[in-house]
Amino acid sequence: MATKSNDQLLFIGTYTRGGKSKGIYSYRMDGRTGALKALSSASGLTNPSFVCLDPTNRYLYAVSEVESNDGVPGGAVSSFKVDRGSGRLQLMNTQSTKGPGPCHVTVDATGKLAIVSNYGGGSVAVFPIAGDGSLEEASQFIQHEGHSGVNERRQAGPHAHSATIDHQNRYVYIADLGKDKIMIYELDLAGRRIKPASTPWIETAPGAGPRHFDFHSNHKFAYAINELGNTIALYAYDSGSGGLKELQTVPTLPASFNGQNSTADIHVHPSGKFVYGSNRGHDSLVIYRISENDGRMTYVGHQPTGGKTPRNFAIDPSGMFAFAENQNSDTIVTFKIDSGTGKLSETGQVTEVPAAVCIKFAPVG
Repeated sequence: MATKSNDQLLFIGTYTRGGKSKGIYSYRMDGRTGALKALSSASGLTNPSFVCLDPTNRYLYAVSEVESNDGVPGGAVSSFKVDRGSGRLQLMNTQSTKGPGPCHVTVDATGKLAIVSNYGGGSVAVFPIAGDGSLEEASQFIQHEGHSGVNERRQAGPHAHSATIDHQNRYVYIADLGKDKIMIYELDLAGRRIKPASTPWIETAPGAGPRHFDFHSNHKFAYAINELGNTIALYAYDSGSGGLKELQTVPTLPASFNGQNSTADIHVHPSGKFVYGSNRGHDSLVIYRISENDGRMTYVGHQPTGGKTPRNFAIDPSGMFAFAENQNSDTIVTFKIDSGTGKLSETGQVTEVPAAVCIKFAPVG
């Protein structure tokens, strides 16, 4: 049973463009019940939509999902010092991401590099992290070229949507929605950059639009959610070359659904037994059981998220609770996860957070 030692801090990125949100919100999660208690908020950034923590949980990084910042073309990424007792964030500095519309940031396992995906510009920027956790100016900028064009409105150009680093801290996987490719880079810490891997990409199905990516805990498989195709793809992962091989693709929607939908987020359960994906339109989380032998997915069910447009969702580190971030109804709905079936049940806990986009966890200090 979970104890107080399972309490977590939650840092929630939001959109401020509607005028309701203050910025980044801090909450404390009760490890026994999943209940959230508001702690503080950090204002001053426009659309701090996606956040991440460094490996020590002492520093937080947030993108500003904008076209320009202080009159300079391109979005921004900021660094914060984290007080893990109070949840307060202290802004340290801000750097340009060199491209418009940054939507994702991640930090490598050494805490030395931050990688930002610029959705609007279809580019990637790499930032060295100083000893005090602040961000140095970008050491590398990569402009993706080409596009799929299957979806004329969404795929007229490249759209880098997320960067995921493998367990070796060796390879970086960048899902590019506009190119219908998952780009594969090798991490070069000494050079403070990333470079194309020996197999530099894998193509998805035409018009799939890969968005987010997650590894299985056994380090043999990875799963990508495709925003435009409304699918989840399973890949075999080669830890030597970093290469991927597609093994299976499954739908995120029930066959009976005929409305408009796009997927958003994907997470493998900490136990490795289940994978979940979010549907915006159907407003649900799809649940699949994962085969221990070959990683293949078997349908379990759909769980309504209790709100509109679950842009992202999160599973706490213990695997007991799931939090659906309903962006367009300004709520985070808490669910209990059945460890045997993977199914979700409502806890009755609904937290009002305006335009919530991203949740990251840190142990309470």
